[in-house]
Parts: sequence; structure tokens; C-alpha cells
Amino acid sequence: MIGRLRGIIIEKQAPDLVLDVGGIGYEVAAPMSTFCNLPALEQEVMLYTHLVVREDAQLLYGFATIRERLLFRSLLKVNGVGAKLALTILSGSDVDDFARSVQEGDAASLTRLPGVGKKTAERLIIEMRDRLKEVSGAMGLKLNTSEASILAGAKDEAIEALVTLGYKPVEADKMIRLVGGENLSTAELIRLALQQK
Repeated sequence: MIGRLRGIIIEKQAPDLVLDVGGIGYEVAAPMSTFCNLPALEQEVMLYTHLVVREDAQLLYGFATIRERLLFRSLLKVNGVGAKLALTILSGSDVDDFARSVQEGDAASLTRLPGVGKKTAERLIIEMRDRLKEVSGAMGLKLNTSEASILAGAKDEAIEALVTLGYKPVEADKMIRLVGGENLSTAELIRLALQQK
């Protein structure tokens, strides 16, 4: 699976963009929360990605932060929510606002999102409540795609790696924060985080 892309933006027309990565153009769909923060054409950007494979297509989705991608993946597990609706939800609400609406059972605010009717809102509240404990507030580091520092990228990458190893996002974030170290590489952050356990 393609987990991350770093490349030059050669085309962008919301919600789609094309990234040139080593001479290969990747078509990526991004939520408006990511799209609005993209740098200009011919500038470099790094996106966390999720690949959806269907019978008739392979679709790549890109996100500025791990938190957005985690929410996108959680939304895909909800009955009746596909990639298109998940992308629309992320475009109309940031992670924290969406989580707040779900936790408070605020169906009215969810139905204001395009494509979300009353039944879908109720289903989101029921099915996402427990999943959001892992997503909401899990990643304190938000990657600004146009001004991301290597340091923030290393921390995000380390957190993502720990999640891949089976740690919950909240736990992975806490482990990396406890390491501290301002000039550590991704590998060093992971090694030191695992030594704490």
C-alpha cells in the first residue's frame, strides 16, 4: 500500500491533484481541509495517503495529517459510508469538530455536512463513538503541508510507525512526546520510544 507521497504539485483542481514523484504522476483526491493548505503549483508537498482498490479503479486519497487519515479510515468502516462520503465529511468538518459532534450525539450538526442525512448521522454517532477515542486528540502534531518542518515530519512518521506496530494512536503519541529530543530522526524516535516500554 502507498502510505505517503512527497512530490511536486503539477496539477490541482479541487478535490484532485497530481503529484510528480520521481517522474511518475500520482492522481490524488484530498479533502478541502488539506486542499486549501496546499502550496502553489510546482512546489513540493508531502501527503499521507490511503489507497482504495475497487474492481474498476484504484483511487488514492491524500491527507495533510495522520489524524485526518485515521478519521478517513475509521469512516470507511461505517456501514454505508464510502470513500467519497468520507472525503466529503472531512472537507466539511475538521477532526476535532466531527469528534465533538459524535461524542455529544449532535446529529443536527452532522446533517449539515453535505451528503449526510438523518439516518447516516445517527449511524455515524453509534458506530464512530468508540473509534473516535483513538482518533480525536491522538495526534497533537498537525502537519502544515506548505511549512512542515523535518522535525514535525519525523515525529508524525514515528507515531504512524508505532500505530502500525499495534499501539493505539493516543499511546503512540504519548510515547513520542515522552522521548522529547528535538533533533532526532524517525528511527531514533521509534527506538527510544520502544525502550520506554
